[in-house]
Amino acid sequence: MNPTEIKKLIIASAAEEADPHETPGKLEDEGVSFDFSSDFTDKVISRIFTEKLTVIRDIDFGRSLSTVFYRIALTGVAAIVILLLSIFLSEGSISFNSFLGMGNTYDESVLYLLTGI
Repeated sequence: MNPTEIKKLIIASAAEEADPHETPGKLEDEGVSFDFSSDFTDKVISRIFTEKLTVIRDIDFGRSLSTVFYRIALTGVAAIVILLLSIFLSEGSISFNSFLGMGNTYDESVLYLLTGI
């Protein structure tokens, strides 16, 4: 019996009208045995306890993501410091007008630049 026929037989056994005592007999007649190997319990237990390694991998992923975030954040802080330094060197001070790029202008000229009057 090929695997697809075995799958069909198992799926048919899940139907409500199927007799639960009849299906194992059919499977045994087709050559399917329900005997487990001697190391079956050891394999199951080892599979259960290897799941902890998956959790450890998730923690490692979180740590590496945190490290990447800190590297990006430090790069951003360095860029901000360089920008502030360049503004200070070009304008001579660090003020709100320097950030806007207006430099040493009078209020009337700012009003003219904004409104066009």
